[in-house]
Amino acid sequence: MSATERVAGQVANYVDERTGSAKWLKKTLTKVFPDHWSFMLGEIVLYSFIILLLSGTFLTFWYDPSMREVEYEGSYQPLSGLKMSAAYASSLHISFDVRGGLLMRQIHHWAALIFMAAMVAHLMRVFFTGAFRKPREFNWIIGVGLLTLGIVEGFLGYSLPDDLLSGTGIRIAEAIIQAIPVVGSYLSFFIFGGAFPGEMFIQRIYVVHILLLPGIFLALITVHLMLVWYQKHTQYPGPGRTEKNVVGYPLMPTYMAKAGGFFFIVFGVTAFLGAVASINPIWIYGPYTPGQIGAGSQPDWYMGWLDGLVRMAPPIEAYIFGYTLSLNILIPGLIIPGIIFTGMALYPFIESWITGDKREHHLLDRPRNAPNRTALGAMSITFMLVT
Repeated sequence: MSATERVAGQVANYVDERTGSAKWLKKTLTKVFPDHWSFMLGEIVLYSFIILLLSGTFLTFWYDPSMREVEYEGSYQPLSGLKMSAAYASSLHISFDVRGGLLMRQIHHWAALIFMAAMVAHLMRVFFTGAFRKPREFNWIIGVGLLTLGIVEGFLGYSLPDDLLSGTGIRIAEAIIQAIPVVGSYLSFFIFGGAFPGEMFIQRIYVVHILLLPGIFLALITVHLMLVWYQKHTQYPGPGRTEKNVVGYPLMPTYMAKAGGFFFIVFGVTAFLGAVASINPIWIYGPYTPGQIGAGSQPDWYMGWLDGLVRMAPPIEAYIFGYTLSLNILIPGLIIPGIIFTGMALYPFIESWITGDKREHHLLDRPRNAPNRTALGAMSITFMLVT
């Protein structure tokens, strides 16, 4: 035995005598994980979230979440001398004057798109294979919550640069808020600190974007992983696989080596996209002014169906007790999304009630073996793509 091994053994023995960790570690490090490519979708979500935290921390060092008016004096000459918000000026400063700033901005944006794409793909995998069934209903609800928070968090981050394109999105959001019966106008004044665009909106969403929602994300992801760990992994049917076992590889060393390597692959692909694929060129859009809008404005892909619903709605209004209800905004902007996400969260219980299936399920369905569920999922995907 070498000196290093002897010291390591003494340290491990010292810790075990005081914490009793050896038994727990033995059970943990030998936990079996199934080996199938579709399980990597959830890992992409986790790894892109880590990239978002790292790149976002870098951006906060230079970003100024203020709506005070300043005169731009940076190195991007086409906007030199133009009046703009400090938030937009600091975003330009990060892009053109901070070493590696534009790369980190684009890595952050690409990581957000990958995060949402992987989450949607992961949710589709869980839905089509029936992985949401008993005893995993709570984890499905957490997943729907993470998806909803991801859309909100993405929109807030998209709004922080205060450029013309993001300002257009904020204006649409303000219209949806005002469409809420009775309390809409009060909420709008509270959120914006006065009449739109106000003077407090950027400061407020900045706090929510970098503190509140990431904290909720961390809590929900932790609970999600703890439930996965406790309930054990699902697996596809195959030789030797039953409802009572898991066939695969142990956590150490096989799974950890694969997971570590896959993290760096995801990081590398994201960094490559940030380096060669321009995204959200805010200097082209210019600063936001309420009287302007860019032609062909559209949000990131995961907000596209919401934007499409609002654009497709006919001009309908209703007058009730002296109040005007803008149904052309209220229905597509709040009611339909509310029904969709509520239905998603409750779906495991709805399917269990309709089918009368109260059993525990650890083996996954093939989509072709659950045609009704597969048809419903295909219809939902088509609805999102068409709108």
